[in-house]
Amino acid sequence: QVQLVESGGGLVQAGGSLRLSCAASGRTFSSYAMGWFRQAPGKEREFVGSISTSGGVIYYAGSVRGRFTISRDNAKNTVYLQMDTLKPEDTAVYYCAAANQAILPYLLSTATTSYDYWGQGTQVTVSS
Repeated sequence: QVQLVESGGGLVQAGGSLRLSCAASGRTFSSYAMGWFRQAPGKEREFVGSISTSGGVIYYAGSVRGRFTISRDNAKNTVYLQMDTLKPEDTAVYYCAAANQAILPYLLSTATTSYDYWGQGTQVTVSS
């Protein structure tokens, strides 16, 4: 069992930056590939990015590529999402998720069904 807790959300102006953290419990964190997803009101949950156990394989959605950066620190049981040049359309609840796989192929990494554990989410609001 893995428990995930996101933090770092808040209200920022367009063009600003925010760094989200996802802290994981348990001693098997380094065995899980991790993903970031987001969900706006009335919208389906969408893929943001993913990272393999060692950080060697990283994928991003086209809408955030070049602006967002995923990283992980296995010694701290934490995965991060650095968000730069934020846009109003980035406004959503952001979730981290853990998959019981070392590496997920791209297509599987974008699917919510590939993940076994989810955090509670943290709100990100970008004003225009």
